[in-house]
Amino acid sequence: MRALSAAELLAVWDRGLVQPLWQRALLLLAAACPEVRPETLARLSIGRRNACLLTLREWTFGRQLESLTNCPVCHERLELNFAVADVRVAEALPTIVLAPSAAGEQGQGEEYVLEHSGYRVRFRLPDTLDLTSVLESGQRFEDIPPARTALLARCLLAVERDGEVLASVVLDELPPELITAMLDRMAQVDPQADITLALNCPACRHRWPALFDILSFFWQEIDAWAQRLLDDVHTLASAYGWPEADILALSPHRRQCYLDRIRG
Repeated sequence: MRALSAAELLAVWDRGLVQPLWQRALLLLAAACPEVRPETLARLSIGRRNACLLTLREWTFGRQLESLTNCPVCHERLELNFAVADVRVAEALPTIVLAPSAAGEQGQGEEYVLEHSGYRVRFRLPDTLDLTSVLESGQRFEDIPPARTALLARCLLAVERDGEVLASVVLDELPPELITAMLDRMAQVDPQADITLALNCPACRHRWPALFDILSFFWQEIDAWAQRLLDDVHTLASAYGWPEADILALSPHRRQCYLDRIRG
């Protein structure tokens, strides 16, 4: 994986404007990992995908992250300022290497085994294609139980009960504690998939957890950056008659120097 130039990032932004959010993630990774097949990127677990996006974001905009949110109790507007290191799980190293599936029953991805209460479950981790399938089926992730069930069903490879392989498996018929153990195991082996910030309102002292979605966060930053960059390109092209490609080839510092002279 490598950092993207201004021209490359602008091209990804342009293509991603008409794409759903999950496709924007693959566009970013494909641009940063041109040597990797798109289907391999799509089969990265959500945690590994997020780890790659977090690293790419750091290379693009730096180590600090800034955002705004509202307190759910008093509605105070809060400024959040934290570092990439604060939301990076040490174990979740950005990688695009996938171990081959032993049985290949559900395509790509590493397989994991969980033994619990007489059951032996073989499963893989959710990836971007799984999330896409669930969304396209009409399930919303605000509807956590149905969406979770649909996602787990795609990742379940085989279930044994007391040594006997079950020919067909209905998640609702499995013990709830087995489902919970499976979710816990997924979170353990793919920790970057679900990052929660602990927020504290200084006005009313309310504390609450908030999910941090690097994909949405990064794309919002890219969109704001692209709009500013296009304004700069317009200003420089109007003043000097330079083509867009030549302006984008300038370093940010040199672009700013020319802009300062125009505005000065």
